[in-house]
Amino acid sequence: MLTFVRTATKSRWQCVALLASLFVCASAVSQTTQAPAPAGWTLTWSDEFNGTNGSAVDASKWVVETGGNGWGNDELEYYTSRPENVHLENGNLVIKILAEKYTGADGVSRSYTSARLKTLGKFSQKYGRFESHIKISRGQGIWPAFWMMGDNIEKDGWPNGGEIDVMENIGKEPSLVHGTIHGPGYSGANGIGAPYGLAGDKPFADDFHIYAVEWEPEVIRFYVDDHLYETRTPADLPKGAKWVYDHPFFILLNCAVGGGWPGSPDQTTAFPQEMLVDYVRVYSRASSPAASTTH
Repeated sequence: MLTFVRTATKSRWQCVALLASLFVCASAVSQTTQAPAPAGWTLTWSDEFNGTNGSAVDASKWVVETGGNGWGNDELEYYTSRPENVHLENGNLVIKILAEKYTGADGVSRSYTSARLKTLGKFSQKYGRFESHIKISRGQGIWPAFWMMGDNIEKDGWPNGGEIDVMENIGKEPSLVHGTIHGPGYSGANGIGAPYGLAGDKPFADDFHIYAVEWEPEVIRFYVDDHLYETRTPADLPKGAKWVYDHPFFILLNCAVGGGWPGSPDQTTAFPQEMLVDYVRVYSRASSPAASTTH
């Protein structure tokens, strides 16, 4: 980020030199935020979250969902669209989790607030590499996630449209993330997945990491920092279950509080917590870029 400092009056040549240096710096920033595509892939969609500090997310790319109905998991938070819970700052999307009494317009009251974003109706894609650079939150009962759902969810319901959890973490497992698929006959606690742990039991919340899936016909591969740790194919499904990963999926980012899997916060959980997202990028195979992308 560039910081502009008010200084004493400079000569014309000093000003020219300053502007030139700022131009060079700005170019360098632009280059760092537009990293080359991985070999064999072509960028089809992205959000670099480089808006003005305190600004809202790009409404042409994201829907900010609201509500406190438990979201099918007995979650304890109320998702809001307030800047206190979701905004851009220093080149990141910030999802902030607060311990506060909050009552929504629907009359539902909760003791925590957070945020949940999706691209449904804005962007979806069939097959490709979906990746995000994230610094997750931490603490018992905190549940950050980067995931995808079939864009037929409103017509066919869950889990018939499929779900791909690129990254989930539950706070009581600070050194583990999970990659999972859910579909008819293998959903919820019966989802098919695997964990990935950092060496030395280092907490994921200590730093940014790249979480990605490479999704192609009849195969989904899961990565952390380019380490392949899980591969799923139709052969992994229960007998008679359907592989439902053959249509466009949309993207979700959220951080839940509580629920059946992570459990509730306790006296060890510190608030506020933040989930920071540097970028989200989606690619298609370079041989047929954007062939199955919808906006």
